[in-house]
Amino acid sequence: MRIFGEHGLRTQFIHVGEKKIHVVENSEGTFTYRRDNVRVKILGGMHLSILPAPAKGYGVRFLMVKLEPSVAVPPTSIVKGYLEAPIDVKVLLGGTEIDRFTPCREKYALYGEDNVGVIARYAVSQFFSKKPNPTCALIPLLIKNEDESWFHLRRLVFPIGNCPMFYHRDEAYYPQMIVHLKKIPFIVNTGNPPDGTLNVVGTPRRIVTFSMRWL
Repeated sequence: MRIFGEHGLRTQFIHVGEKKIHVVENSEGTFTYRRDNVRVKILGGMHLSILPAPAKGYGVRFLMVKLEPSVAVPPTSIVKGYLEAPIDVKVLLGGTEIDRFTPCREKYALYGEDNVGVIARYAVSQFFSKKPNPTCALIPLLIKNEDESWFHLRRLVFPIGNCPMFYHRDEAYYPQMIVHLKKIPFIVNTGNPPDGTLNVVGTPRRIVTFSMRWL
């Protein structure tokens, strides 16, 4: 079933995670968009677009994923995999946003100390060596242990402010993330898709590097 992309304006239900969009054609040729308590009367046009967006929620710039179970990474190794992660969903008419919501349960957490930490969107995921069938979205991950010792990884914090997103039908992806494990680990949001077959939302570009000071 196709979720993301363009949908012709006609009477229909579109299920996005735990949410349901209802489009109704009215007798006078207009349409009504409904989602929970959101109502928008559409006076013309041919289609609307449903697109994945970074899980910024109330305006946060970071996404923290707790690894459950935690992961032990061998010395001087490179590991590829995936994490499940929440997203926001935006609904557009032309280039105008008429609705934005989260299709999964919404949680937040503090990363760091009370006086210097950051508020982040929060999720729990296991590490997948192969692509799973996600309930929300996927983070493609490349982990590089640059140390001579094993590294015990319990959580990861990704910079997601204004980052592009990628999709295909019912699948949504964050950009490729690179995790550098060393004394102070850091994460690079490359801004690039995991492969060249996906549709893009926004402009692919490198996002700031984030140092994980608190492990």
